[in-house]
Amino acid sequence: MARSKERAPAVFELRSASMTLVVVALKTTDMAAIERELTARFADTPEMFNHDPVVIDIAQAEGDPLALDYARLGALLRQFKMVAAAVRGGSPEQMAAAAEAGLGEAPEALPPSTRAPTPAVAPAPSAEAASAPAPVAAAAAPVQAAPAASTTLIVDKPLRSGQQVYARGGDLVVLAAVNFGAEVIADGSIHVYAPLRGKAIAGARGNNDARIFSTCMEPELISIAGTYRTTDNPLPDSVIGKPAQIRLDGERLVFEPLN
Repeated sequence: MARSKERAPAVFELRSASMTLVVVALKTTDMAAIERELTARFADTPEMFNHDPVVIDIAQAEGDPLALDYARLGALLRQFKMVAAAVRGGSPEQMAAAAEAGLGEAPEALPPSTRAPTPAVAPAPSAEAASAPAPVAAAAAPVQAAPAASTTLIVDKPLRSGQQVYARGGDLVVLAAVNFGAEVIADGSIHVYAPLRGKAIAGARGNNDARIFSTCMEPELISIAGTYRTTDNPLPDSVIGKPAQIRLDGERLVFEPLN
């Protein structure tokens, strides 16, 4: 009697997975403009990404729909330690071009969370609310709601010009001054119990619920989930140099004093 063949051990398995990915939501197909904006936004924050896979969202990209050079865009993203994995939101022709460049097709964004929806037309900023939305590439944002930050990084020494601290995956608490030229970054919220005079970047990976707190708010740059403001547009008198918090309301940064 012939012996049955022994089944060879499997060398791999296919499994389904649900992951939170970063999205680069393009507002234009102008490659030169995209390169300028990425450089302006991330050239000074080399530790923000760690070869993270990203989805390129082109649903709102204005311009020639077939102007995107995916090979060039992929190389550009790699300069900032992002790895293009998939594309979403394009026409059949755009998705075919992406597939030819070796990119997958990502599913559309999930329905909004249970948070109150942002009005279709944002109200005009008040004296205590202003914004500077990105003109080219939206800030990194998760494909699905990111889990609440589970870690907190605490820094108890002053940060001098040129120093950078990044709380990956959580909040950042600084118990000393963040001086001009220093930079504090967090995927969650930033709390500075001292003067905040340097750059503060909260919600670095798209957490719209992140906030920035300081007992003396006078930063040279603040950013939450990609919406930013610099000293070219001074903070309102009600918060500058005073205890305050900054939060995001749609695409507006809202500044509130802390009593």
